[in-house]
Amino acid sequence: MEPRRTWRTVRRALGLRCPRCGQAPIFVRGYQMRPGCPRCGLRFEREPGYFVGAIYINYGLTVLVVFGGYFLLDQAQAWPAGWQLALWCPVVVLFPLATFRHSKALWLALDFLVDPADPRRTP
Repeated sequence: MEPRRTWRTVRRALGLRCPRCGQAPIFVRGYQMRPGCPRCGLRFEREPGYFVGAIYINYGLTVLVVFGGYFLLDQAQAWPAGWQLALWCPVVVLFPLATFRHSKALWLALDFLVDPADPRRTP
């Protein structure tokens, strides 16, 4: 994989655009995902369970933010564990909701980088 193509694809995913053409949005609205790209025909929803990897990405990001934040705040402020728990519990619930669309887009981009010649087209 060449770095230029990789970064271009990741930028498209972070912008919630099709990883192949970068023109069409992946989501119609909210959490509703298009079945495929109306411009280039790349199929987004390929099979049941396809986006389980996106859940892993979302979980990893959440763990990174919460544990990193916990230890940084513990070093900087030395808050008691109860206060930290009260602070980070809402983050554990809200952060995955806020990043779920980007996790799905990143998973789709990763799959496209691994298999760019995917012949499957939108139905």
